[in-house]
Amino acid sequence: MAYENDRPRIATAVLTGVSTAAMVWLGTGLEPWWPLLWFAPLPVLAFAMRSSNRTAALTGFLSWLAGSLSMWPYYQSSLHSPPILLASLLTFLSVVPALMFMACVLLFRALLLRGAYWYAMLAPPSAWVSYEYILNVLWPHGTGGSLSYTQLNFLPFLQVASLTGPWGMTFLLLLFPAMITTALFLRQTNRKRVVRIIATGAAIFGCVMLFGAVRLGRQSQTQTVKAGLIASDQPDNVDVADEGAKTELLLGEYFAVAEDLAARGAKVIVLPEKLGVMIGTGTQATDPMFQRLADKTGASIVIGVLQVSPPLKYNQARVFVPSAPMLTYDKHHLLPPFESKLKPGTTLTTVSESSGTWGIAICKDLDFTPLSRQYGQAQTALMLVPAWDFGIDRVWHGHIAIMRGVEDGFSVVRAAKQGFLTVSDDRGRVLAETRSDSAPFATLLTNVPVGHDATLYLRLGDWFAWFALATFAVALVTLYRLRKTKRLAIPVD
Repeated sequence: MAYENDRPRIATAVLTGVSTAAMVWLGTGLEPWWPLLWFAPLPVLAFAMRSSNRTAALTGFLSWLAGSLSMWPYYQSSLHSPPILLASLLTFLSVVPALMFMACVLLFRALLLRGAYWYAMLAPPSAWVSYEYILNVLWPHGTGGSLSYTQLNFLPFLQVASLTGPWGMTFLLLLFPAMITTALFLRQTNRKRVVRIIATGAAIFGCVMLFGAVRLGRQSQTQTVKAGLIASDQPDNVDVADEGAKTELLLGEYFAVAEDLAARGAKVIVLPEKLGVMIGTGTQATDPMFQRLADKTGASIVIGVLQVSPPLKYNQARVFVPSAPMLTYDKHHLLPPFESKLKPGTTLTTVSESSGTWGIAICKDLDFTPLSRQYGQAQTALMLVPAWDFGIDRVWHGHIAIMRGVEDGFSVVRAAKQGFLTVSDDRGRVLAETRSDSAPFATLLTNVPVGHDATLYLRLGDWFAWFALATFAVALVTLYRLRKTKRLAIPVD
């Protein structure tokens, strides 16, 4: 207890917590700086080796909690969330991760001090991946909280998603600081083991970077299609247009822009989600209009609307294919509480083209891995995605869809109100992008590679998440078996 009041050690704990919190704050959030998250856990893990359980736990919890609060203004102001939802979001996206990080720190400390070095290194990443996977299954936002999305700009590392999905990326993110901390801890007592740890780490991360570089350099898709994207963030155009005349007027304005893109060679045109309300079989003035444009130009056109077929309502994409009946797709994963009264869809919608199979999804659908895997298993080469973001989250949420293309082997064309018009390939490269508020009717016209690439993740699914769950279980069993083992003697706070 005497150490608890020792000012230098308290100052060290504070400095440690602030360092980790700052790196978590800047390394996650709405516009993460990806290198920081590789090192964010390091100060707390190192500090835990020379502190008491209580101090290590408190430092770990508070540092991660403080860092994760970078998202709080987004939840509070942008989503206009009710208090109950805000409390839920704070719990799941700040408090629970902070508790999880605290548990990882304590598990790492306990195993390392009992001489179980390899289990100690594997425990934090396996525990965190287990948490992310279970959360992904249980809560309505899918993979939205995964640390892997902080690495979307680190393209060689992003290729790991083609093997393991997001789970392997998160695992390696936390394995890195655990290995460094273990090597530092052993550097004065067991240099041979330090050499083995360094060699193992160099081999693992060297292979990851080599795989990423090779995959980025290998061209999997040679055929291209010219894609056109449109979005308008004008004040009168952002919200869902009322049924009847207002919907017809807005879709007429979008039609004029789509007609121009088709004249400039676009063979697929994607508009945002929930542009207006359509009752029953649709608005007679607009469906035939877009169908005639598709027939005349040979361009497929995807439009997002709110379809009302009393008593049911759907967030729907209407797909106009040249010389074919109109197709529809109903959004599977609805955003609570804003879309809680809508009926979720249950089926896939695909378009067979000479370039391959094109799939349709809507915005939040691509926060979930199973639906995208279904499209991948259907040999989808191109995903067409109407969307609607919240402006401030255009980077964070708008780019989540990019990883689905890497995992399941397709390019993504995503047109979002209050977000980006984005075209990305199956390697996660953003080929073209512009803000939806860059013009009264922002447009993007670019060639997108089309071709399906079969990936290991597509074949085996969430195998790595199950590996992490098993590894975490073994680490817990190992700690239980070593519970009576005398710990290494170290100075503590």
